[in-house]
Amino acid sequence: MAGRMSGQAAIQSGGYGEAPDADVIEAIARATIARLPAQFAVHLGDIVFAVEEFADDETLAALGLDHPLDLSGLYHGRPLSEKSSMESGAMPDRIVLYRRAILEEWVETGVRLDDLVAHVTIHEIGHHFGLSDDDMHALEDSAP
Repeated sequence: MAGRMSGQAAIQSGGYGEAPDADVIEAIARATIARLPAQFAVHLGDIVFAVEEFADDETLAALGLDHPLDLSGLYHGRPLSEKSSMESGAMPDRIVLYRRAILEEWVETGVRLDDLVAHVTIHEIGHHFGLSDDDMHALEDSAP
């Protein structure tokens, strides 16, 4: 029996015999981050990235969402514009991608998985830089 492909190998080969696991989603997200311009990437070193199956009930309730498939990613933290260099002892900021919601959107939309994960990853990074959802949608709409 053949072993499972690593996340990076699955991305490169496009070989998915089953739904991509958390390692594949994380590998795509990290590859996206690695392609960001240096002036952005330098501000991401302390962020913790995670992939979870679903958002928990507490997170969904805090956001006013009823169903875990309605949330594909979330930034936990304070935007850079609100931080002070005098702060210490705070938990690191986190970006969580929710695998099952991403896979559901992938199946429903037909968007390439790497494009979808990159979009969600960059969207959550946008929150780290203090951009609102409306700001990010406006930027996406204005991009060629």
